[in-house]
Amino acid sequence: MLRRRRGPLLLAAAAAASAGAVAAALPSGEGRGAAPSVLHAVARSSRAVYTIGFVVVDYKYSLRGLAHGSADYRDKLSEVHLRSAKKILKLCEANRGFYVKAGQFVSSIRQVPKEYSSTLSCLQDQATPCNFQDIKIVIEQKLGKDLHSIMQSCGYRQVHRGRLNNNQEVAVKVQYPGLERRMKIDIMTMSFLSKSLSWIFPDYRFEKLLTEFERTMSMELDFIQEAKNSERTASCFRKNNVVKVPCVFWELTSKEVLTMEFCSGYKVDNLNSLRKADISPTKVAKALIELFGEMIFVHGFVHGDPHPGNILVSPQGQGKFSLVLLDHGIYKELDQKFRLDYCQLWKALILLDSQKILELGEHFGVGKYAKYFPVIFTGRTIESKSILGTQMSIEEKMCLKQDLNSLGMDDISSFMESLPPDFLTILRTDGLLRSILGNLGAPRHVRLLTYAKCALYGLEEQPKSQSELAGFLMQINDLRHKIMSRFRRILQNTS
Repeated sequence: MLRRRRGPLLLAAAAAASAGAVAAALPSGEGRGAAPSVLHAVARSSRAVYTIGFVVVDYKYSLRGLAHGSADYRDKLSEVHLRSAKKILKLCEANRGFYVKAGQFVSSIRQVPKEYSSTLSCLQDQATPCNFQDIKIVIEQKLGKDLHSIMQSCGYRQVHRGRLNNNQEVAVKVQYPGLERRMKIDIMTMSFLSKSLSWIFPDYRFEKLLTEFERTMSMELDFIQEAKNSERTASCFRKNNVVKVPCVFWELTSKEVLTMEFCSGYKVDNLNSLRKADISPTKVAKALIELFGEMIFVHGFVHGDPHPGNILVSPQGQGKFSLVLLDHGIYKELDQKFRLDYCQLWKALILLDSQKILELGEHFGVGKYAKYFPVIFTGRTIESKSILGTQMSIEEKMCLKQDLNSLGMDDISSFMESLPPDFLTILRTDGLLRSILGNLGAPRHVRLLTYAKCALYGLEEQPKSQSELAGFLMQINDLRHKIMSRFRRILQNTS
């Protein structure tokens, strides 16, 4: 038992040393004023590495002696995945802050083992509370104004609800004191963990995911940039009567304080509230996927964190409701070539053009793994000839299961590491959207047909003949009719 405990203890000591190194690297004035914060970060780092150390031991000992790819191996691996995911969930809840963000990030990527994504998904709506007096100090320091001179009242929540002296209701988002310092230590710890895991398990490589996570967290710390993202999105959808983006009060906004128009509404997947307001969940789902389809394929400017807490449904608007889009901190501006290639990929997926899919896989740098694009995005194999939006045949499912069972963790890591950064954002955003659509009960074809149309619009800027555009539109229309005809036949057979 002592031998099995020694590894994690050594890792914990190393974590404390690494966190201490970050503390030492802080500017001297900042470090002296933040000793309690740094000590807290060191404790969190030690807890993180200690937990991961036990996870490593669990994988090593539980899978030892089992033939890779065998039924026993797969069953045991699923058990260890679930056990480890629960340990990591406890770690995220204990350490809070960026660890919760990391858990949210992982849970939104559909390509990670389902034991992790499902277990960590409960973190999506968690936020860390902070002492209101500390928040008040930040607001007054960063805006250079007394809080009571600009607001009559302010709440005590993660994003604070207040009322200006002119009775305008506002939402005030405040960066917690010491947050940037804490992020440096947490990212250094996560980098240490990533490198250690890659050394112990060479097939597990997380460098690109960590880099993307660090990028998104850095963006969330700049509220000036978030305000600019918000206004750019509002401009993109200024002619859309369904989409609402809260206005920014620039005179009450700084890098650490963001003041916006307060907008009320229900969480996008709150079915009880939607039904009480006589709002169709299916119509909400359609409006939501149209919004993000246009973002991805047409504007190439993508909201990177569309979890249910960031999208509200307001019972106001011309179409009986409006979608209120919140939290514009994490955005990705897609490379123009990537955006056009991604539009072409969806066109190829719709037209069942396997040769084009493989060709685009080379453009994206994924090589042989391009054959899994249809599985990832449409739930079909690359050889499938079944109608888009319908279930695979039993034979197709059997073939796919055999193929996926032959993949090892090295294949999954290689695929994720080979993806361009823009693709990671797309996968994460699409994963969150599909989860919301599922909660709203939307048929699968709603997303597929909407993406197909948006991909076409995204390609319209490129020179092409009217006949080619018309032909593709007709194929999409024909696809819709085939799906509806099939559904009608199913209903007739069951009645």
